[in-house]
Amino acid sequence: MKTMILAAGRGERMRPLTDNTPKPLLPVAGVPLLERHIRRLAAAGCAELVINVSHLGEQVMDFCDDGSRWEVDIRYSPEREALETAGGIIAALPLLGDEPFLVVNGDIWTDFPFTRLLNSDLAPSERARLVMVDNPPQHPRGDFQLDESGWLHPVPFGGRGWTYAGLGIYTPAFFAGATPGRLPLRPLLESAMEKNALGGEVFRGAWHDVGTPERLLALDESLSGAR
Repeated sequence: MKTMILAAGRGERMRPLTDNTPKPLLPVAGVPLLERHIRRLAAAGCAELVINVSHLGEQVMDFCDDGSRWEVDIRYSPEREALETAGGIIAALPLLGDEPFLVVNGDIWTDFPFTRLLNSDLAPSERARLVMVDNPPQHPRGDFQLDESGWLHPVPFGGRGWTYAGLGIYTPAFFAGATPGRLPLRPLLESAMEKNALGGEVFRGAWHDVGTPERLLALDESLSGAR
């Protein structure tokens, strides 16, 4: 299964750290977030990777090169301006092929076992499956609710759900009919939920959204102290 790593975002909340360094190359415990993803994906048997790049994208391409030092093949999907999540994936579809593919946000830190998704069989009506985690303090309401049959639904007013981990399997059919260009993911997720075509599963292991310098520092100190 091919994998797309999302690495094109500007990382506004991470400034000034991202003024000169793309967010996926920020280190945690001495290892850039992106490199850790690549190492773990390679260990799980994911040998074909696609990385989208925009802000300081040349640094990402120079650092990763063709992926051979991790024994993977890396191809790039350059974006003149960041196209947001759905727009970036749609632009990269020619590189991802006709089969379901894994998508990983480049700015998270997790010990999620990628083989768990790689060994998943999507239901016939399932256009995508998202990994959900407990809500972090900065996102207490969550993103979606998960029913007993494994389908995701909007969080009702006053309710609580789970948080999307930035990990999932997507099919090309999930993006069918979407207009290329700058496009957030949320409208497509909502459309899939209306059709009962968006599956989900819960992961209770380590997961961190490294979205601010303070959260990056806290995670780095925690992991560096544990070594």
